[in-house]
Amino acid sequence: MTEQRADVVAGTPRDGVVSVLVADDHDLYRRGLQMVLGHEERIRIVGEASDGLEVVHLAVALRPDVVLMDVKMPRQTGIRACGQIKEQVPTAKILMLTMSDDEDDLFDAIKAGANGYLLKDVPGEEVAAGVLAVHAGQSLIPPSMAAQLLTEFAQMSRRNAPGAPGSPRLTDRELEVLRLVARGRANKDIAKDLFISENTVKNHVRNILDKLQLHSRMEAAMYAVREKLIDEQ
Repeated sequence: MTEQRADVVAGTPRDGVVSVLVADDHDLYRRGLQMVLGHEERIRIVGEASDGLEVVHLAVALRPDVVLMDVKMPRQTGIRACGQIKEQVPTAKILMLTMSDDEDDLFDAIKAGANGYLLKDVPGEEVAAGVLAVHAGQSLIPPSMAAQLLTEFAQMSRRNAPGAPGSPRLTDRELEVLRLVARGRANKDIAKDLFISENTVKNHVRNILDKLQLHSRMEAAMYAVREKLIDEQ
């Protein structure tokens, strides 16, 4: 099954086009996603998977820009697959899809490294916009789920809180970058705002995640909100 789906890929997408791997165990829903995303000229679907093991295999083989993946899948969950893909294809952005607004799933997905989380009942154009947004470096959370997510992060260990004994300190520039990340700014926009290169922004983001022992930009954003860092500007 994996080989049959992999061979539908006709080469690598042209420059400027976001390559997407779609993973969902419902054939009709995958077909629907293909139709919706097919109308967006900046997106090309390069493969599809129907379970949590297959999507990891294809992600490693195809190295897509974005993996659009259901949370609940057979053989292994999308959340477990998310963590494995992040380990083996760290450049891939992962946008999770779900039928329910289960806060536990959202929290687990973020810890696994997901870059965004969308409910399946959103309009098709929002799915396409979400793919482009996470590829551009933004983080997506359904507004209806944001409050619970903040509560969950507030209950995390405070070992990395600013001022805590032995906690790593961010530089002034890293704090500036973190505040902009928390506002959902993409790397290229942060670069323009701070008059630095996009590569420098990427390095700052990587250093921030390493220092705070976080897994994703979304976790960094929630950290900034929790610590009231974005209220300083």
